[in-house]
Amino acid sequence: MQSSLVPERPLVISPTLAATIGLEEAVMLHVLSELMAHRPLRNKDRLSWIDLGQQELCNAFPFWALIDIKRVQKSLQDLGLILIDPQSARPDASWYAINQVREAVAERQHSHHGHSQGHSAVASPVTSAAESIFQTPPTQGASYISPSWQPGEDWIRQCRQQNIPEEFVRQLVPGFVMYWRERRQARFSWGNAFYKYVLREWRQEQSRRGVNELDTDMSADWWPSVEAITILENAGISPTFIEDAIPEFVLYWRERGAVNGAWNTRFIEHIRRQWSKYSASIQHDTQPRRISEDWQPSPECFEILKLAEIDEDFARSKVGEFVLYWRDTNQVHASWNTRFLQFIKFQWSRRLEESQAVSLIDANDQSFTGKSQQGLGAAFQRFTDRSWAE
Repeated sequence: MQSSLVPERPLVISPTLAATIGLEEAVMLHVLSELMAHRPLRNKDRLSWIDLGQQELCNAFPFWALIDIKRVQKSLQDLGLILIDPQSARPDASWYAINQVREAVAERQHSHHGHSQGHSAVASPVTSAAESIFQTPPTQGASYISPSWQPGEDWIRQCRQQNIPEEFVRQLVPGFVMYWRERRQARFSWGNAFYKYVLREWRQEQSRRGVNELDTDMSADWWPSVEAITILENAGISPTFIEDAIPEFVLYWRERGAVNGAWNTRFIEHIRRQWSKYSASIQHDTQPRRISEDWQPSPECFEILKLAEIDEDFARSKVGEFVLYWRDTNQVHASWNTRFLQFIKFQWSRRLEESQAVSLIDANDQSFTGKSQQGLGAAFQRFTDRSWAE
């Protein structure tokens, strides 16, 4: 009585064959043998050939996806157990043959009969073809990835040598297998492809970790790197303009308590933006002239200073000092607005440090008279500095 749990004819697999060539390969070989026993064949080159299309293969192996059918089929080809001729008259079809010549089967039967003395030896094409893999070395070729594929221990060891945690490597396996099964591509070495994939993913993971670990607060003594300043100077930005903007940049981010891992990048963006506005707003005079007694900066100057977060009242309070200095020097310049901007930024930067300078002067005043006078002299020299006007 046939059980309802087994509605179809079961597959009979040789345990010896499965242990020799693999379970999946043995299943395909036996199913091909069954198909060849019940369908028309073509004899060519002393082999029996059967014409099968992709849909017929899917019907014959309903427990496999098409990529798995191709994968096992390629494995049998590499072992030299089956031959495939794509020259079929039907689209998406090929001719399949079990690679065992009929005369060779007969000779093997006769030889076995001579040794058994009276016992008939029946060797099927499947069994005889499987025996041939011990005489014909398998060829190395590309293969499809198995749904249960796992990297070999040698590849895991190579990942460890790159200081990659094994847990990180193992968690990448399912995604790697799914990716290549969906693309249905064959490769010569899945282990090598996986190793390269792990290295790429590990570098990206280290980059992500590095960005988080390098986030720092803005310090009071922060200064842009030489590379950052070089980039800005190569873009045609005045070194004085860059240097004057540093105290404002530091103060702005310290007051906000921001944390960032790329202060140099942020500084470059800030300077480029400020320089662009500065260059677009200032109208350069073509004729150098002496500053007039009632000279006043243009409205654009105060707009630029406002963008730099410099108090407008502070800037206006310095106009008289600026005019007096340049009238006393009796020099001529093409753009007094530009000179005024440089002067105000210099004064504003000095003002930010004034509290620290005053505390240092007070401390020096309480020490010995000689040291006090020396400290006051240094402070006076700093406050009367006119390098901004050069």
